[in-house]
Amino acid sequence: MQQAADLGIDFLPRTTARILLRHLNVDDLPAFQAYRHDAEVGKYQGWGATPDDQARAFLARMNAAPAFVAGEWFQIGIADRQSNLLLGDIGVCLSTDGESAEIGFSLARSCHGRGLAREALRELIALLFGVSSVSRIIAVTDARNAPAIKLLLALGMRQVETKEAIFRGEACDEHTFGLARP
Repeated sequence: MQQAADLGIDFLPRTTARILLRHLNVDDLPAFQAYRHDAEVGKYQGWGATPDDQARAFLARMNAAPAFVAGEWFQIGIADRQSNLLLGDIGVCLSTDGESAEIGFSLARSCHGRGLAREALRELIALLFGVSSVSRIIAVTDARNAPAIKLLLALGMRQVETKEAIFRGEACDEHTFGLARP
């Protein structure tokens, strides 16, 4: 199966009962900056808070970028289905051989505990297995990030590896979770 970007098809937006997976855009700047500047949301993230001009450029770049290009990260917006307000985002990177995809996710703290991330990630997983040839989806999280671990397990992912790492200058353990194509 060809990769989605190779097909020249845009598979976004995608809707579920409560959320909309869509391209990020510069109008998302206030909501994007609100959760990206929340220390609790960013505690275990590889990204850090950025100034508005850099965030605006990132949002514009993601809006124009093709989805699912092997070897490149692509951020998908998680928005409220009714209001279109940005609630968070999901990063996706297909491996260079197209065999696997790594995902990462962020959600505004006010949205935690409502099942929105699970709903968004289920839709993304269905999309990835539906439009690409990936045979496995992986996610890496800090072993101290209990809510993310609980979510990944709820999605049917299994812990496949743990390794020592340095995160923001501090030693930690990172768990890798995997989900094989059904």
